[in-house]
Amino acid sequence: MSPRGAPGHGATRRSFMPSSIPCRHNGAMSHRTLIVMRHGKSDWSVPVDDRHRPLKKRGRRQAAEAGRWLAANTPTIDLAVVSPAVRAADAWRLAAAELPDTVPERVEERAYTFDGADLLEIVRGLASAPEARDANTVVLVGHSPACDELVAHLTGEPVTMKTSGLAVVVMQQWGGPAELTAHGRPPGSED
Repeated sequence: MSPRGAPGHGATRRSFMPSSIPCRHNGAMSHRTLIVMRHGKSDWSVPVDDRHRPLKKRGRRQAAEAGRWLAANTPTIDLAVVSPAVRAADAWRLAAAELPDTVPERVEERAYTFDGADLLEIVRGLASAPEARDANTVVLVGHSPACDELVAHLTGEPVTMKTSGLAVVVMQQWGGPAELTAHGRPPGSED
């Protein structure tokens, strides 16, 4: 993961060090944290349609490692919004199994997209969604290039979301301008 310093402190990128990720923002409850997660490596050898494509063994390992990173670096997750595609749902299930607390989950049909504008609409809708109204930290599990495009739109910074990659963005309101505080793959999920 490529961490950044706390918002407004002008920190520069540095190598990933699990104990130094500044994902816990200093702040008031008015801050919102969106963690964008791309599903793990999928198995193209299985003869199914795109929506039903499963994770490869590597993808399952990557998803669990992403969950361990979330557990170590995110104090609480209030909601997970997950694409209904098998590979995304399974990636979230494996990541969530590594968390200390159960996270409410919303399977979102619109998250099965390859267009970042569709994901942006989901994020903007969090402000009025009953299950997300009081949420401060939300994980959105989706696909590439939609995840890449969403992060770039929110932060103005291009990112490449590899399989099981995470991008942590902090904003004042859901869907508003955001700052990228960390992105990349957690250690152990490479290859």
